[in-house]
Amino acid sequence: MTTTNPASLRPLAVVTGASAGLGREFSRQLAERGFDLLLVARDADRLRALADELALQHGVHAEAWPADLSRDDGMRTLAEHLKALDRVMVLVNNAGFGTKGKLATRPVGEQATMLELHVMAPMLLTRAVLPGMIERREGRIITVASVASFTASPGNVNYCATKAYQRVFMEALAMEVAGTGVQVQALCPGFTHTEFHDRMQIDKTKGIPSWAWLTADRVVRESLDAAFGDGPVVVIPGKRYRGVVFALRHMPMWVRGLMQERYGRARI
Repeated sequence: MTTTNPASLRPLAVVTGASAGLGREFSRQLAERGFDLLLVARDADRLRALADELALQHGVHAEAWPADLSRDDGMRTLAEHLKALDRVMVLVNNAGFGTKGKLATRPVGEQATMLELHVMAPMLLTRAVLPGMIERREGRIITVASVASFTASPGNVNYCATKAYQRVFMEALAMEVAGTGVQVQALCPGFTHTEFHDRMQIDKTKGIPSWAWLTADRVVRESLDAAFGDGPVVVIPGKRYRGVVFALRHMPMWVRGLMQERYGRARI
């Protein structure tokens, strides 16, 4: 844990999956905006190093909270802690992972872990912070879904399904909290240069045009600008990706099938 001022009155932001990729970038940009941080991920060493770095660079209070949010004890312990804090102003549900291969060939435990991490963890953490946000009439909840939430892809069955849950979860919750001062967002990026694809050993150049790749800085900046600027519930970074989503929602299923044959082996 790194501390600059234990009694800080700065607003608190919680970021899951904070040690790498979009989570790391969310942590950095929220620190730039003056938020104290509670950083959550499994990699304790990287998490503590990031907390030290951001506290030093931005003068904020940063705490590392090592936890595996795919485990029931990990997500519930964190949820209880967030309830007790009662000062969370921003929650970023970012922790997640992808797999390669069709459902019939993948280990059942791996797929169950994905459901816990992508569905149960965001729901429990959101439920933990929501009453306090409503009472204070201020708060923002961002759940990192994906452009994949708008389609179905063989080899990505539960990834697409859980990302669709995350998007619809935020869309429905936005209706429930309308007028309370709480804003929620489903961030739906396309292909983004992070460690996500590297960990899955996916060739970033194979079948994916260069224009399709976004930077983490851009994705997070568009997300936070929308969240703090009364933006839409569903945020899709990049005009081209917004066009892709519009097309996906209106094209025949057989055309979608042809597209999946070409791009379905990668994760977005």
